[in-house]
Amino acid sequence: MGQAVYKRVLVKISGEAMAGEDSVLDFKLVREIAQAIKDCVSLGVEVGIVIGAGNIWRGARDGGGNMERSRADHMGMLATMINCLAMADVLESLGVDVRVQSAIDMRAIAEPYVRLRAMRHLEKGRVVIFGCGLGMPFFSTDTASVLRGMEINADIVLLAKNVDGVYDDDPRKNPDAKKYDFLSPNAFLTQNLSAMDSTAASLSMDNKIPVLLFALKDPENIVRAVKGENIGTIVREEK
Repeated sequence: MGQAVYKRVLVKISGEAMAGEDSVLDFKLVREIAQAIKDCVSLGVEVGIVIGAGNIWRGARDGGGNMERSRADHMGMLATMINCLAMADVLESLGVDVRVQSAIDMRAIAEPYVRLRAMRHLEKGRVVIFGCGLGMPFFSTDTASVLRGMEINADIVLLAKNVDGVYDDDPRKNPDAKKYDFLSPNAFLTQNLSAMDSTAASLSMDNKIPVLLFALKDPENIVRAVKGENIGTIVREEK
C-alpha cells in the first residue's frame, strides 16, 4: 500500500465536489472519500477534516444582494455541519473512529471546538471533522482549513476541490491555460489566482504551512497526496 510521508494532515473537502447531479449529496462519492480517509488512517496518518458547503449554500453567492452578509454566512456555516454529519456517519459505517467539533456551540450534535481536545483525539487515531468554519462571517472554509491546520500542527493542508490544481487562467474557459506544479504563496497572491482565497494564501505564507490543491473527482487522490505523489499544485515557500 506504500508509506505516508506526512504524520498529520488537514484535509479540506469541497462541498460542491460532494454533490450529485440531482442531489445535495452523492453518497456513493461520499463513501469513496470516506474510504480514502480510512486508508490514510490505516497508513498511520492523523487526519483532521474541514468540509465546505457549496453543495447547499454559499453565503456570499446565494445571499448576495438579498440578505445581510453576516446572516448569509452563518447559514453557510450551518450548511457545513450537514456535510460534516453525513461524512461522520459514513466514516463510522466503515469502522473509523470519528469526532465532530463545531466552531458554533451546538452540543446536541457536536463537540465544541477545543484545540487541545482535538489534538488528543488525533493522537488516539480518531478522525476529527471541524464544522462551521471558523464560526465567524467573512471567512471562507479555505481559510478555516489553513488555520485549523496550523492549530493542530498539521504537516500540510490538502485542499481537495473540483479542479486538479492551480492554473494561470480558468481552464474551463481557456483550453490553453497552464497548470502549475509548484507556486510560492507570494506568487499565488501577486498573480491574483483564485483556486483558494487570498486570506488562506496569506496565512499559509506567514506561517510557512504548505497547501496542496488537487481534484477530488478521484478520491484516491487523497491517499496519493499523503504518500507524496506528484499530483495537483503545491503552494509553499521554496526550500
